[in-house]
Amino acid sequence: MNISVSYSGTLAKPVDMRGRVQALQAAMSDMPQYEPPTKHTFHGGMYCREVWRKAGVTIVGKVHKKEHFYLVVSGTVSITTDDGVKSITGPCLINSMPGTKRAVYAETDALCMTFHVVDAQTVEQAEAELVEEDANSMFTIGNIVKDKEVLT
Repeated sequence: MNISVSYSGTLAKPVDMRGRVQALQAAMSDMPQYEPPTKHTFHGGMYCREVWRKAGVTIVGKVHKKEHFYLVVSGTVSITTDDGVKSITGPCLINSMPGTKRAVYAETDALCMTFHVVDAQTVEQAEAELVEEDANSMFTIGNIVKDKEVLT
């Protein structure tokens, strides 16, 4: 049995968003970095990370190992997703899957939060449990800018 399929349009090429975000990170690596005020809360086997962003800044995160919730609480951000870059105004909840690496541009001042199920009791333990090591990351544990000029 022979089956023939024809298609007159063009097929959409899948977006390699993780690769694109890594390329953005490399391009931004020599620029001064914004160190976002970050609050860490542990409660009942969960870890919440609150990250404030000033309008006009871009932050590239690390690759996450576990699925979690990403909540744009307030403000508007442009955020990388598997479907491309989306402009999102909070409140808006996003499901993040393992392997996700995001770039977030704050169109306005914004507050974003992530929620994780963890065994960790400290920020250091949480990062070891939740994110992949990345020697090229611009941040150390807890969103502290490493070895770069910090924008204020």
